[in-house]
Amino acid sequence: MQRFYLLLILWIYAAESLPCVPRDFGNGGTVCVCNATYCDSTRELEIPEKGSFVRYTSSKDGLRLDPTKGAFTNESATADVTLHLDLHTTFQSIHGFGGAFTDAAGINIKSLRNATAEYILRSYFSEEGSRYNLGRVPIAGSDFSTREYTYDDYKGDTQLQNFSLTEDDLKYKIPMMQEALRMNPDLKFLAASWTAPPWMKTNNAYTGFGFLREEYYQVYAEYIVKFMDLYKGYGLDMWAMSTGNEPSNGIIPVTGFNSMGWTPSGMGKWVANNLGPTISRSKHKDTVILAYDDQTFGLPWYVSDMFSNKVAKNYTAGIAFHWYWDNIVPSWVIDRTRYHFPEKFLIMTEASVGDKPWQFKKVDLGAWSRGEMYITDIMENLQHWVTGWVDWNLALDQQGGPNWKRNFVDAAIIVNAKNDEFYKQPMFYALAHFSKFIPRKSVRVKLSQEGSSINSVAFKTPQNRIVIVLYNPLTKKQHAVIRDQERGNIDLQLPPKSIHTIVYK
Repeated sequence: MQRFYLLLILWIYAAESLPCVPRDFGNGGTVCVCNATYCDSTRELEIPEKGSFVRYTSSKDGLRLDPTKGAFTNESATADVTLHLDLHTTFQSIHGFGGAFTDAAGINIKSLRNATAEYILRSYFSEEGSRYNLGRVPIAGSDFSTREYTYDDYKGDTQLQNFSLTEDDLKYKIPMMQEALRMNPDLKFLAASWTAPPWMKTNNAYTGFGFLREEYYQVYAEYIVKFMDLYKGYGLDMWAMSTGNEPSNGIIPVTGFNSMGWTPSGMGKWVANNLGPTISRSKHKDTVILAYDDQTFGLPWYVSDMFSNKVAKNYTAGIAFHWYWDNIVPSWVIDRTRYHFPEKFLIMTEASVGDKPWQFKKVDLGAWSRGEMYITDIMENLQHWVTGWVDWNLALDQQGGPNWKRNFVDAAIIVNAKNDEFYKQPMFYALAHFSKFIPRKSVRVKLSQEGSSINSVAFKTPQNRIVIVLYNPLTKKQHAVIRDQERGNIDLQLPPKSIHTIVYK
């Protein structure tokens, strides 16, 4: 009977859009509160004719993916901002958007009642949710684990006879990933290792200044493939494999959490002679390799040095990077990376707020400013050839953990296990404005702009829809007109501090 009522709730949930239940924590915005019996959702509205469009709006004042319909007009209105759509000039194809299945995320989601936990996953992966189609998974432990560990902490086990998954995989990550895949069969996984087992490293430690010993290059490649073998046994294939999370942390060890250093030439040698060949002759030969997986400020010089090894370059499909210093790194470094390596796709694989030492408030419930940081960075990345944007932890507790290093940060969803509820933050909706409406293989199209007061980006989807995302960062409303030579004009009033996704055929 309990299962019947749960299915009934989920059927109702999927059948119609449900409004946000707001809560104001006094931090310049609101969260939407969800529990075992209720959670907000947004069902896409039908677009009945070519002369119509649908707009979804989120704002600092409390709108959350609020849907409205409108019609094209042929009138020429004077506006604060005029945007011209050019469908014939195209740029990058999109891989997708998503978040990370960390140990911490699994612990927090499992701390809730089954029905409440189900709502978190539906909020991210279902049709009425954000429709995430990318999921990042750490190989063994990260700082967002309750302890330091790898899958083979038995010194000298070069045959990997003691390699085994842990309770964190079997209880948290794997079941959560399987359920997410059931909700969205289009979901693809990308994996990254924070460190090799300490006995393979020069410093014999999980953290600090240390590199992989060259005599273990092949063993470590087999360690990576063994992880993929075991996850595949649970129906979880890896679309992409990173060369390793943030290698700079093992060279300049200021973070203090799980890390392993790689020089560009060392990484190139390992990929060319070990990781690339080992993956290509395994059952995972279709898994693509992502180079770098570190901060934007290392582009393009790090990969340029790594790719001086032509074999490593040939084994590599994409270049992954993180967002943490984007505010001081100019976007031209991404453009330069694309210029030098146009055949390699670019993807942003980790983002979170509250990581800086001066951000004393690690979790800032309802802060619109943090959602604004997400929307600004996503737009800037997409405007500069980036094909995907992956958030960090899917869910954290009210402290911003658990994290064995106490490296607490904020997250798009914060769990309050004591009250069996969770809070969707402005960051959640900022990312949903893209992930929900821009499916894989959408192509960015040219959108030129007269007037600089708003931010904008446009796409054409495989379903032959146009998706335009606008952000008004000002504290006053803006009048915007979008001109489509084939359809006509879209006349919009944009409230202060508001995000808009426009969809039409």
